Amino acid sequence: MPRPRSLTPDQLAAAALAVIDRAGLPGLSMRAVAVELGISTMALYRYVEDRGELEALVVELVLGAVDSTPPPLTAGPWRARVTLLVDRMRDTVGAHPAVLPLTMSHRHRSLGVMRWGETVLGVLHEAGLGPEERIIALRALLAYAIGAVQQEHLGALSGAGTAAIAELPAEEFPHMTEAALGARSLTPDREFHGGLALLLDGMGR
Repeated sequence: MPRPRSLTPDQLAAAALAVIDRAGLPGLSMRAVAVELGISTMALYRYVEDRGELEALVVELVLGAVDSTPPPLTAGPWRARVTLLVDRMRDTVGAHPAVLPLTMSHRHRSLGVMRWGETVLGVLHEAGLGPEERIIALRALLAYAIGAVQQEHLGALSGAGTAAIAELPAEEFPHMTEAALGARSLTPDREFHGGLALLLDGMGR
C-alpha cells in the first residue's frame, strides 16, 4: 500500500522557490529542495519525478499570482486596461527574477497565465483587433513584459552597462553613446511604460 503523501504541490513549489531566490536557478536541485523541506532526496522523488517537474510547480506558484486579483474594469480605455494587466505580469515575475528563464518554457502549463491571457484577449477583442492581430498582440505583450523584466533584473547592472556603452568611441558609435547619456536619467518605470506605450501605439493603428 503506497505511503500517504504529506506535502502539497504548493509546499514543494515554495521550497523550490526559496532555493532559487537564495541560490539562483543553478542552485535548484532535488537534493537542495529536499534539504529545504527537511526530508531525504529519495523521499522527494515520491512527490516529483525530476527537476523539470519542480520547475513547472515553481512557475505555476509564481505566475499563478498574476491571476490573484480581479480583472480590470470592463469599462474604460482598452489601453489603460491592458497596461494594468501587463503591470501585474511585470510585478509578479519581477518579484522572483531568478525564475525568469523558466517562465517561457513552462508558461503554457500555468493556469494563472492562461487566465491572464484570456483577459488580455478579451480586452483586445473589445478594442477591435481581429483574431490574428489578437494572438500576435498577446504574444508581443507577454514577450515584452518578460523581456523587460529580464533586462531590468538579470541584464548587466544598468549603471555598469550604461557606463560601458558611454565609453565607446563616439566617432564610431555616435548613436549608442548619445543613447547611453540619455539612459542615465531613465527610471525602470519610465523605461518600461515608455516601451509599452510604443507597443500599444502600434496595436491601436
